Amino acid sequence: MRVHLDRIGDEPFRWQEERQIEPSILDRPEVVHLGDVAWRGTITDTGAGHLLKGKLDYQQTLTCQRCLVDSPKPVSVELELLLLPERDEPTEGEFELEAEDLDVHYVTEGILDTEPLLFEQLLLNVPMRPLCREACAGLCPECGIDRNQESCDCLEPAVDPRWSALRDLRGLED
Repeated sequence: MRVHLDRIGDEPFRWQEERQIEPSILDRPEVVHLGDVAWRGTITDTGAGHLLKGKLDYQQTLTCQRCLVDSPKPVSVELELLLLPERDEPTEGEFELEAEDLDVHYVTEGILDTEPLLFEQLLLNVPMRPLCREACAGLCPECGIDRNQESCDCLEPAVDPRWSALRDLRGLED
């Protein structure tokens, strides 16, 4: 959705939409399914810029990194951004982001496209290492059985002898 910020007057602009988004767009293989994304919010003219307050509600199904089971999780995200006119950014080299830059979104030609903001929020809410639960026991490295469902009699794999020097150092600290 594209919002012309110069058309927002004293009354806030309100929107509410429901989107179906293919998980492949996020380019994160652990995202198996995204439920309908309810995306709503308001944009208010503050004089110095515009204030966007939004909320997303959806369900994402992620593959557990330990046991490879797909687990659905509800997600509810609130965001608040200050929308400012586009500024001249360095095009080359590195520059440092300040804390106040994290809650600011720069808008080109006074038109806000909400789709990149939506995708950014979806990506930010995919954990780096998704787990079905915090205490997930994972798969047995020997037989492949799901240790959350049943136990096995496999022996723990022997420690690689190349790590023995580190183990010996750790023993000195105890």
